[in-house]
This record gives sequence, structure tokens and C-alpha cells, in this order.
Amino acid sequence: MSGNDKNKGNVDRGVREPGLSVIAAGMKVIGEISTNGVIKVEGYISGSVRAERQVLVAKGGVVEGDIFTREVVLGGEVRGSVMADERVEVQSTSVVHGDITTQKILVQEGGEVNGLLKMEDPKALSGQKQAGNQENAAPQGNKQPEKR
Repeated sequence: MSGNDKNKGNVDRGVREPGLSVIAAGMKVIGEISTNGVIKVEGYISGSVRAERQVLVAKGGVVEGDIFTREVVLGGEVRGSVMADERVEVQSTSVVHGDITTQKILVQEGGEVNGLLKMEDPKALSGQKQAGNQENAAPQGNKQPEKR
């Protein structure tokens, strides 16, 4: 079976590579957006954005909500937290009003970040928070009562 035959079999079964989803200029979306691929925002989103691969916020695009993805390229405005497993790029036309958590960041001259910057893996960070919550919730069974 050739490589083309293999790909044809996947298409016939409904298995497709994740693609590009575009929120075009003039389009307004209210609610959570999620995809396996890439989301490009040229319009307005009010709600969280989740993409397994990449989120692109073009110049003039606005996201009012948190972004969760592997890589983010920002040219527009974000009012919320940005959590990228690998990389964030803040272009010269971009403004971020919120915290950024990532392993690598590029901020071009003129790009604005109004929030905290955490240089670590967001996945590891969420694991630490869960572990911390479990420790705080653990019963203190071996603790002796204080004597008065």
C-alpha cells in the first residue's frame, strides 16, 4: 500500500488532521472555543480559548478570556491569562492585560504585558497546585492535641 493509499483510508474513516479555524474580522464569539489545531482570531472572543497546537491573535483581534495552548503569537489584545506549554510571542502591536505562563517568550519592542510573567511549564505548574491542594486537605491524624 502506498503512502497515498494510507492517507485515503484515514479520510474515508473520518480521521483528519487538525486544521486552521478563523474568527474573522467583524465576527463576535461569546463562549469557550476549543480545537485540536490552530485558532486565528481577527475578530472578538469573549470566553476561554483552547487549542492543542497554536493560538494566533492578529492585529485588531481581541480575546477577553484565558488562552490555553502550546504556542501563542499575539498581535492584538488579550484581557486574561495566557498559558502556553512552549512559547509566547508578543508582537509590537499587542497588549496583554493578564498573566503569562510559558517556557519561552519573545516580546517585541512596543509590545505590552501588564501582568505577571512566569517562566515555567504551565502543565507542571498545574500539577504543583493540585499536589499542594492535596497536602492542605490531608488529615492531621497523628497530631497530638495541645496541653493547656
